[in-house]
Amino acid sequence: QVQLRESGGGLVQAGGSLRLSCAASGRPFSSYVMGWFRQAPGKEREFVATIRWITGTTYYADFVKGRFTISRDNAENTVFLQMNSLKPEDTAVYYCAAGMWRSPSLSRRPREYEYWGQGTQVTVSS
Repeated sequence: QVQLRESGGGLVQAGGSLRLSCAASGRPFSSYVMGWFRQAPGKEREFVATIRWITGTTYYADFVKGRFTISRDNAENTVFLQMNSLKPEDTAVYYCAAGMWRSPSLSRRPREYEYWGQGTQVTVSS
């Protein structure tokens, strides 16, 4: 069993920054991919970024490229999402997820992830 716990959300003005953390526990993660997804009210959950645990290879949604950075700390079993130049449209609940690595394209699909955190709210004011 895998447990994921997000932290770091909050209220920030447009143009500001936040750093989300996802502490993972329960089993070795070398074969896993860790993802960040988000869901705004009335919208479907969407892919933000993923990182393949063993290689550190990262993938991003087009709308966050150049603004968000996903990274991991192997020693602490923690994944981060550094969010810069935030926009009001980034407002959502952000979820951390873990799943078995299959391919770059599949890692963008929420249904490929077995484990999910409880989510953390990010609100960007204009």
